[in-house]
Amino acid sequence: MPYINRDVSWLSFNHRVLQEAIDPAVPLFERIKFLAIYSSNLDEFFKVRVANLRNLVRVSKKTKKKINYDPKRTLKKVLKVVNQQQTEFSRIFEEEILPELNSHNINLLVSQDLNHEQAEFLDSYFQNNLLPFVQPVLLVKKKIRPFLNNGALYMACNLKEIESGERQYALVKVPSDHLPRFIQLPSPKGSHNVIMIDDVVRRSVHYLFPGYEVKDTFSIKLTRDAELYIDDEFSGDLLQKIRKSLNNRNIGPAARLVYDREMPEELLTFLMACFDLEEMDLLPEGRYHNNADFFKFPDFGMSHLKQTPLPPLPYTPLESSDNFFASIAKSDHSNHVPFHSYESVVRFFEEAASNPDVTHIKIVQYRVAKKSRIMKALMAASQLGKQVSVFIEVKARFDEENNLDWGEKLTKAGVTVHYSFPGLKVHSKIALVTKVEKNQPKLYAYLSTGNFHEVTAQIYSDIGLFTADKRITNEVARVFSFLETVKVPGQNFKHLLVGQFNLREKLIDLIDKEIKNAKAGKPAKIILKMNSLQDQKMILKLYEASSTGVKIKLLIRGICCLIPGIKKVSANIEVRSIVDRYLEHSRVFVFHNNGNEKVYLSSADWMVRNLSYRIEVAFPIYDDTIRQEILDFIDIQLKDNVKARLLDAKQLNEYYKNDSDIAHAAQLETYFYLKRKE
Repeated sequence: MPYINRDVSWLSFNHRVLQEAIDPAVPLFERIKFLAIYSSNLDEFFKVRVANLRNLVRVSKKTKKKINYDPKRTLKKVLKVVNQQQTEFSRIFEEEILPELNSHNINLLVSQDLNHEQAEFLDSYFQNNLLPFVQPVLLVKKKIRPFLNNGALYMACNLKEIESGERQYALVKVPSDHLPRFIQLPSPKGSHNVIMIDDVVRRSVHYLFPGYEVKDTFSIKLTRDAELYIDDEFSGDLLQKIRKSLNNRNIGPAARLVYDREMPEELLTFLMACFDLEEMDLLPEGRYHNNADFFKFPDFGMSHLKQTPLPPLPYTPLESSDNFFASIAKSDHSNHVPFHSYESVVRFFEEAASNPDVTHIKIVQYRVAKKSRIMKALMAASQLGKQVSVFIEVKARFDEENNLDWGEKLTKAGVTVHYSFPGLKVHSKIALVTKVEKNQPKLYAYLSTGNFHEVTAQIYSDIGLFTADKRITNEVARVFSFLETVKVPGQNFKHLLVGQFNLREKLIDLIDKEIKNAKAGKPAKIILKMNSLQDQKMILKLYEASSTGVKIKLLIRGICCLIPGIKKVSANIEVRSIVDRYLEHSRVFVFHNNGNEKVYLSSADWMVRNLSYRIEVAFPIYDDTIRQEILDFIDIQLKDNVKARLLDAKQLNEYYKNDSDIAHAAQLETYFYLKRKE
């Protein structure tokens, strides 16, 4: 079956992020931000995916036979692609970003550029600020080697002892975890001079090694395996196992050593021996690492070098409603963040907490803000005597600790907290409120494609549904019943598609119906928007649909293992990806259904983990107005000829162009589409 390896495909996605830094039409500070996003993405990729590949390379031949790909070959391909991208990253930064900064009188200086006043300033800065944090260590072969902190910056120093003339190597920790990475220097009026803390350490390192001549310095960084390997999840205390694993995350085995590609071979060989590294552990970069720190690059108040702000639009039908729940009872409502304000979602919980007729509130927490009005509302509701139940997924990668902390706070406030299942993640984005009306309980639900997270709601593009439709709310109640009791619901799900119950099977049925229509000569179309498409069974089903004449359009932000455009296999499939100012995060499934479109929103991507090992929810859109709005939104996405890229076997990420002479950027058009509806 034609198939692109998921890790190779992910690198293609991250290259689309890098393309935003390349694009001269993107404002300068946004280009710098995309360099940071690219680097942050890559760091996580190495901590998890590359660490996993390295582990697979080392397993026994018997174990490797169970894997349907060669991990060594994949790792080699991954490292080759990353090296190419890192070279491109350095070129963009040095040949495009730095000159453009200079053109706006923003100068990123190195030691050789400093005038007398700036040099004195840095000497003082080093003595007063850096000296307490830098950690100089001489490296001696065959002795106990120093421990490198996960993701921390170090300077590898090439020294010569003045008295004996002998060569010596040393390490100095760069305290970018304690001090600003970018230090603003005394500057003439109208200009802004900045130096990176790395270069402050470079110019001052001689203070740390009296009796030695510093010949040169090169920056390095070690990334460690950040996966939580929890053995035998089905026994013992899962929470304690996760807490223990979190403590070990920063001391895991090396996933990569990032080093300055100008480093001499002799020094690199010494470091490999010193830290027990192999060739596959090495990744050359430019002079600077931890480029995710460019999120903090000072903007000097130059707003004209940023994107024109798009202030979130109020969702007035709910935000201005005098009777919040009555408005939902009257008709379904949808919000589309970050184009819409997130206030309506927050108010859903705050209104439920304060309303005397509300008796129960339930929610699934996967990722949540560290400071959250939603969580505060839940605690307030509990203290007012309401029954509040929160399911917390503590295996949400890199949010485990935050989720455990919230679990403790909620428990102390009297909230009933349920935690992760062994061997299964709960990824649904659902909430349910029970309100007594006319002496009868009435259910109100909120379902979304994104997390209950006030911060990411400002940058992730997601769609949510407020509804009192019994067809949906009754089944949401069944999902919560399962999460709280782990007892299989007595009734089947007829409206919701729920992971572990009917999600995969129902999706296949919907595709099969389009195949049947195509074979009968009827119009047959499928449009799927998601973050990732990796599940081989679903890809095979889409290939089958394409070969029978079903027209398929895919909008995939990230991983896409399907290969479109293959004769007799996927000739009827077209795949595009949009990368722009907001992170495309909504999942939308549209099936033509012989002209009576079925539209679903979902928390689930089409990956094995989502369809086989998670509790996910896909929910139908029954309201005609909302369904048309989502179809319009998809149409806007498919017309994008500015930020859309074509995905294919070559993975060149070429920009999609249509016949229109008018630039059409989907995210901008979506904002103004919603603004016109205010």
